[in-house]
Amino acid sequence: MSGRVGDLSPGQSQMLTEFRGRIQDILPHLPAQHDHYLLRWLRARNFNVQKAETMIRKHVDFRRLMKVDTIISDWKPPEVIEKYVSGGMCGYDREGSPIWYDVIGPLDPKGLLLSATKRDFMKTKIRHTEMLQRECRRQSEKLGKNIEAISLIYDCEGLGLKHIWKPAVEAYGEILTMFEENYPEGLKRVFLIKAPKMFPMAYNLIKHFLCEETRRKIIVLGSNWQEVLREHIDPEQLPVLYGGTLTDPDGDPRCRTMIKYGGVVPSSYYVQDSVKVQYDSSVTISRGSIFQLEYDVTVAGSLLRWQFASDGADIGFAVYRRTKDGGGQKVSDMLQVLPSERYNAHMVPEDSSLTCSEPGVYVLCFDNSYSILHSKKVSYKVEVVPPADGLMQSPCSRGQEAAERTSAAGNTHSLTASVIHN
Repeated sequence: MSGRVGDLSPGQSQMLTEFRGRIQDILPHLPAQHDHYLLRWLRARNFNVQKAETMIRKHVDFRRLMKVDTIISDWKPPEVIEKYVSGGMCGYDREGSPIWYDVIGPLDPKGLLLSATKRDFMKTKIRHTEMLQRECRRQSEKLGKNIEAISLIYDCEGLGLKHIWKPAVEAYGEILTMFEENYPEGLKRVFLIKAPKMFPMAYNLIKHFLCEETRRKIIVLGSNWQEVLREHIDPEQLPVLYGGTLTDPDGDPRCRTMIKYGGVVPSSYYVQDSVKVQYDSSVTISRGSIFQLEYDVTVAGSLLRWQFASDGADIGFAVYRRTKDGGGQKVSDMLQVLPSERYNAHMVPEDSSLTCSEPGVYVLCFDNSYSILHSKKVSYKVEVVPPADGLMQSPCSRGQEAAERTSAAGNTHSLTASVIHN
């Protein structure tokens, strides 16, 4: 049995009923509640109800933390991403599924990562995925059948060494992991075309980010790739460049109103060249350690803003809120308000913020626990901005405030913070 609506075994039907019952409390927070949608999560976990429940609950947290429900209307990618990240949606396959094109060759990975943060790229991919999911829902209504997955055409012409640059591979890997964890069964098939000789090496670098089911959906096409594409896509839905008859209204065979082709990012977009940040403090975080800063936010709706840069390599970063009074609470027991991820802050200084929905002690955590060889120097600046026309709170931690209160006039104060070694 395929595990889809209309093709369920008695055991699978029972598991679907159990699954729906166990997640009644989060159903209103999901983008869909019908059986087609819930079965995607069950298939992704081989109908293990407990694992599927864990997965979908994490997705609800993901949607809340990344503000996914409003990301299409309320957030726009930076200009450099809009102009120089290639790809786009164009046409539908013969079954009615939207088609997305990823055009690899023109991408300038280093220029892009020097010009925007990994978080911006992640949010851009989330936004694209949500737009595709919305298009699937429209197609379902239009065609009167369930459309839940897309076809992807992966154009590898021009794939080169610049595309397997380590920071770029890591950033792409994080995006793939996000997709696997939050949009199960969202990919119907991948047509990989114009693969150069170095493709197997590039694929080996990213394949461990893909689940086995996703790997099985990848179809590497040979010299007859246009013919194969036409078997799955009506020529009227396929750009002339890819073997069909579709053009832009002005006759452009590349359909550039729908598919972007990227290009070399001008150095004027580089953040390092255009932004000089003055940081308040710096700290060296030993290998295998984490460094924590605590900020007491007294007013709900305050803005907690941070800027940081690391020397030489990336650094992990997350934000938590204490759920118990007093010290000693472990990070693992705190409420996570910003997911932990590794930032290429040695290349692009990070500048971000979050709105504190509740007052409390917020903990900024710089994570170097994954590094077994190298210490990391991190320079940072943090500020708490009240929601109204109040004064800006002091951007120092509790420990620093205590040191300031006890220091004599004119003495240099020191920052007190938690350093935890694994």
